[in-house]
Amino acid sequence: MNRYKKTRTLSREDAAYIAGLIDGEGTIALSRKHRQDNRQLAISIANTETALLEFVRNATGVGKITRKRIAHPEHTPSMTYVVTNRQALALLSQIAPYLRSYKARRADLVLEHYLRLTPRNGRYSTQQHIERERFIDEFQHIRP
Repeated sequence: MNRYKKTRTLSREDAAYIAGLIDGEGTIALSRKHRQDNRQLAISIANTETALLEFVRNATGVGKITRKRIAHPEHTPSMTYVVTNRQALALLSQIAPYLRSYKARRADLVLEHYLRLTPRNGRYSTQQHIERERFIDEFQHIRP
């Protein structure tokens, strides 16, 4: 049985540190796995230091680390930490006060609207669908 993991409660120091990593090396996105899929919340951090990403995964208790493809042999191998959906939302609620870049505005928007506009069963009323499209458009326009 695959049990759904809950995001761990972070210390203030760890929440601030992870927020700094996301501000500098990460993304807060509404992305799709496939073209026909609904967009889902995803938080990622890319780095060449595996230990750094393992710290984030161990501190949060959620997410996964994957290797990125190397474009040129002289490039340093890098990895990406990714957490999605409700786990990402739980992480975002803890780190949002410490974000300093445009990602703070994205986090605030997600925390205010994502749950209401993302039913767990994936079934949207006409009104929810309209509001969700507006939300996604507003989110996508928040850039550096």
